[in-house]
Amino acid sequence: MTISQAEPKGSADEAAPASILPAIGYKLASAALFTCMSALIKQLGDQYPVGQIVFVRSFFAMIPVLWLVHRLGGFRVLRTERLGGHLRRSGSGLVSMFCGFTALSLLPLATATALGYAAPMFITILAIPLLGETVRVYRWSAVVIGFVGVLLVVHPSPATGVSLGALVALAGALATAFAMVSIRKMADTESNVTIVFYFTLSGAVVGAATLPFVGVWPDLIDIPILVAVGVLGGIAQILMTKAYQLAPASVIAPFDYASLIFALGLGFLAWGEFPTPIELLGTAVIVGSSLFIAFRERQRRIVRPVGKSM
Repeated sequence: MTISQAEPKGSADEAAPASILPAIGYKLASAALFTCMSALIKQLGDQYPVGQIVFVRSFFAMIPVLWLVHRLGGFRVLRTERLGGHLRRSGSGLVSMFCGFTALSLLPLATATALGYAAPMFITILAIPLLGETVRVYRWSAVVIGFVGVLLVVHPSPATGVSLGALVALAGALATAFAMVSIRKMADTESNVTIVFYFTLSGAVVGAATLPFVGVWPDLIDIPILVAVGVLGGIAQILMTKAYQLAPASVIAPFDYASLIFALGLGFLAWGEFPTPIELLGTAVIVGSSLFIAFRERQRRIVRPVGKSM
């Protein structure tokens, strides 16, 4: 799942066929916007500290998020009795964001995107101690194969080992997994917009707290880019939420991997980046493993009541 993504509460297992195509369109649009946001962050490079990027990403994302809150009934939709759960989700999500943004400055865009998709494998592992799920042989096999794909992407050297960028990207994927597990634990009472609002607010607060220590006054030419980072992320979040409202997660989730195609294209056009054959093979293995995990999760939900283990 993309940084700051939250699976909406109450995603239906069935959806009217007429809603499927618009939902796919919303999902593809959100994937494109998230990738554009990542490309802009990469373009900024190391000109600005990551805390400042987190601040602008969250602060300006509040514009579309507050619009969504207004559309859904105002601030009453933000009432919660799960502040502890929001703190856990926001804390892990912020670690994911800091790591993800750092990885973008260290790795090609497509490589950083591909390693982010290790999150479903980490989720499968974390679901055992944190959600009490039983993971059987099919999903374990997919996890093992997925990590083989990760090794292909990072292709560690006997001399230098794994690059710092790859380690940071994988740390971000692990933090994303913790965030997604936290969301699952709150899904019985918390709406998607509530989770997104408190996460975005926490990002703005934590990012702002870093500014007195590491903040850099932006060049005039960079100000529109910094604003666009936040606005694109916020709009992408709304489009993604709409997609999951219109169609089942099992239908929509595979289209998240369109981000890889967008990342390959943007990386090549903007920086002349293109993965090596072994990295492309590893990316394909990661995607295939993640899709199989999603398929098995879908089968588990159909065969067994919600809350039961596979």
